[in-house]
Amino acid sequence: MRRFFVEDIKPHDHTFAITGSEARHISKVLRLGQGDRIVLMDRKGARFQAVIASAGEKEVSVILEKALRRPPASPVKITLCQALLKSKGMDYVVQKASELGADSILPFSSDRTVVGPGKGEGANKLRHWQEIARNAAKQANRARPAEVGPIYTFGDLLARWKNEAGLKIILWEGEETRDLKTFLRSSRPEQRVVAAIGPEGGFSPQEVKTAWEAGFASASLGFRVLRSETAAVAFVAIIQYEWGDLSRKA
Repeated sequence: MRRFFVEDIKPHDHTFAITGSEARHISKVLRLGQGDRIVLMDRKGARFQAVIASAGEKEVSVILEKALRRPPASPVKITLCQALLKSKGMDYVVQKASELGADSILPFSSDRTVVGPGKGEGANKLRHWQEIARNAAKQANRARPAEVGPIYTFGDLLARWKNEAGLKIILWEGEETRDLKTFLRSSRPEQRVVAAIGPEGGFSPQEVKTAWEAGFASASLGFRVLRSETAAVAFVAIIQYEWGDLSRKA
């Protein structure tokens, strides 16, 4: 059955009205109608099987049939701090990181970022990325989508995490003594992992030094120098493989 994200569903409700983009997608794109069954998922992770009672472009009315078991959450919460990239690259990071189970994605500007939200554009960009995260969560059957935003400066981002617990890593191609694989396998699994991924031009030496002072450890991905969006997706996949839920264990 097709899955759709909606606002909070109250367990005692018998009917529910789907509006906005999800209603248009159901009625106009998928052409689902009366009698078709779908799965509704809300932001808290609840999900219900429902049958469509009526379908219009602006509103789809459904009858809630039964609560469904939600998929288990990953044992590790991954916060991906991603330097702002050109539009396609940033969209790719948000989509794939959400599919892979990142808990949150925090965009930031840094010394070498070549793009940034124009005046008044930040809120629009966040809405766009949040929609991508929601669609990716439906595709991947996640309990809930990754949270996206707000947009930070790199300095404010480091201040945000300076006193927080968990493993904090800055991926840096200039790190010559510590690669991510060795680092993770010599560390005990953490419930929270925070990663900082730089822009197309990487981090400046001063930014790396400031990250160290904020409690971040630098690590490389070996001898390869990856594109920023590739490094971000690889990082989330590696963490989920080593400590997370890329397995059938509940």
